[in-house]
Amino acid sequence: MRDRTTRLVMGFIVLLTLFSILVAFPSNPNRYLPDFIPWPEEECVGPVCIGKGIELFGRERREMLLGLDLRGGTRLVLEADISGQPDINLDEALDSAVEVVERRVNAFGVAESITERVGENRISVQLPGIDSDEALDKIGRTAQLQFMELARDPNGDVIINQPDGTTTSEPLSNVLQSATLVQTAQYAPLTVVDSDGIGREITGAYLDRGEIFLDRSVVGLPVLNFGMSGEGATLLGQATARLSSPPQPLAFFLDGEPVRNSDGLIIAPLVRSQITNQGVIEGLSLGEAETLSTLLRTGAFPVPLNVVQQEDVDATLGDEAVVNSVQAGLIAIFVVMAFMVAYYRLPGVLAAAALFVYVSLTLAVFKLWPVTITSAGMAAFVLSVGMAVDANILIFERMKEELRLGRSLVGAIDAGFSRAWTSIRDSNIATLITCVILFWFGDQFGASLVKGFALTLALGVLVSMFSAITVTRTFLHMLVGTPVMRHLWLFGSDVAEARQASGGVSLAAARGQTPRSPEA
Repeated sequence: MRDRTTRLVMGFIVLLTLFSILVAFPSNPNRYLPDFIPWPEEECVGPVCIGKGIELFGRERREMLLGLDLRGGTRLVLEADISGQPDINLDEALDSAVEVVERRVNAFGVAESITERVGENRISVQLPGIDSDEALDKIGRTAQLQFMELARDPNGDVIINQPDGTTTSEPLSNVLQSATLVQTAQYAPLTVVDSDGIGREITGAYLDRGEIFLDRSVVGLPVLNFGMSGEGATLLGQATARLSSPPQPLAFFLDGEPVRNSDGLIIAPLVRSQITNQGVIEGLSLGEAETLSTLLRTGAFPVPLNVVQQEDVDATLGDEAVVNSVQAGLIAIFVVMAFMVAYYRLPGVLAAAALFVYVSLTLAVFKLWPVTITSAGMAAFVLSVGMAVDANILIFERMKEELRLGRSLVGAIDAGFSRAWTSIRDSNIATLITCVILFWFGDQFGASLVKGFALTLALGVLVSMFSAITVTRTFLHMLVGTPVMRHLWLFGSDVAEARQASGGVSLAAARGQTPRSPEA
């Protein structure tokens, strides 16, 4: 029964399987797969490279994403504080905050992170491979830049902080002549009056984030360039025109703290001319300039976020245990395949091939989604393998029943799939409903392991339905009419015995052909 449709579906399955193997094949096969197999050394033939994984046209292949319980790292839970902004749209603010966190994480080069909303007003951030202090420094800062000028008292003198906590005042001319007074002076937000007569504080909100970049000075020192938006350029031009006569310091504060150079001194260069759309910050080390540049480019949070939970997570299984778990799973899959072949014979061979398609396709989905694999996710994947085999068992048992009743081979195949479908459908729908419930509860309570289990199991169930109903059925239809299908004992000794006991239906009838009469 190899009609055009069956051949097309078979070709699609073959191409899909090859693509899945290309995606899912490990970059280091000797680490996960049996080491007694001589895997080839890394070598390239044209655009195809085999050895350390399989690569096409130099495209980089990433490893499977591992959760914190397998790799270790930090988990932060950030909660929105809208007490000062009661009219804000919380959903939009949190969506924007998630984007800011993701930009910041990506800009800092933290690989394989997970940022997601949890409940109504929280954001969960999982950062593999870094500790909580580093995570707070990179993620927890609001990154609000302020342009600051010297603070004045009512008489116009500069306010100076004393070591004992008191303050004094000094004339502006004295402060400008003393680097020490510039460092100990108080600073106030740089404010100008716009064309409407409204006082505007100049902050990072007026930055043009596309114009923030690092450069080098004439002597090779890092320089942070920043650009201003149209309105920001006008306001900064007014402010710097005032500060340039006489030249006064312009300081930069980030999250309420002054930006300091590598010596711990406040960066407060003198404004010697008017600055409008472009400016520079000098005096930073390369690392400090890169960090400040990243924070300014990624922007400030649209709503204040407080860290309500932070935890350092050690890898509970460890690298060696992960490898052993993968190898144990492979052994289990091969044992299941062997059982199916031993018990169901020819259909078991086809089921084993379909299971191979299922495993490669599911792992490819996990990589392409991408799905973060946790210990609970690994358990869900193994469970879904069992469910894929269950579907084949239901189909084969129904097919053998139809053969024992004397139905032709083609009719038995179609009847086996159609009559087993309702049971497969109902059981899998019940499992998917359970997965949805688990995922919802995991999302509401921030239980990432529960969410991972539910998502992995749901994907496995969906792929298993495709594997059992489409792949196995196509394999059987491809063999109909071939010499191998002439032997009913390949479908089980009980099938052949039942056919003989019922009067011996010819093999031609079993293959769906019209038998010739004994007189012919």
